[in-house]
Amino acid sequence: MFKKIAVAAALVAASSVSIAAPQTPFYAGVDVSSTKVEGFDDKGGYGAFVGYKLNENVAVEGGYHRLVDTDSNVLGFRADSTIDQVDVSLVGSVPLSKGFSLFGRIGYNRLNGEAKFDGEKIKDHQQNALYGMGLGYVFTPEVTARLEVQKPDSNVTKLVAGVAYAF
Repeated sequence: MFKKIAVAAALVAASSVSIAAPQTPFYAGVDVSSTKVEGFDDKGGYGAFVGYKLNENVAVEGGYHRLVDTDSNVLGFRADSTIDQVDVSLVGSVPLSKGFSLFGRIGYNRLNGEAKFDGEKIKDHQQNALYGMGLGYVFTPEVTARLEVQKPDSNVTKLVAGVAYAF
């Protein structure tokens, strides 16, 4: 009888330890965006990011995002234009209530632009500070959704909806 109670108590203790096990600090995610770039119409974009939580409220995050991918007609000639963003940021969050959190980001980003016009290719890049703020929602300990406004450049505003998965 004592052995059965001891085994049951050990199983209960082991299961509570696995429930309370700390979550891994690594996460990755994908996002979609609507980007307003001066000189272009509003364009939809997409991206991916990876991060590492330093603690519950601070993370380091890096990402790649396609901001603009458009074909246009300029003076009767076809022009293909792309703008890509590569970034690294420090992200700080403050928990609110019922799974919501408010977060802000500050970091560095590089915008790479490329245009193909009448057989010619033109490339350019800019390096800027990146800042943004948003709202996050925790669905499960592993899955988080977020909505954010970013400012990768003075003439670029990006509205981003994404989902992150902790692994």
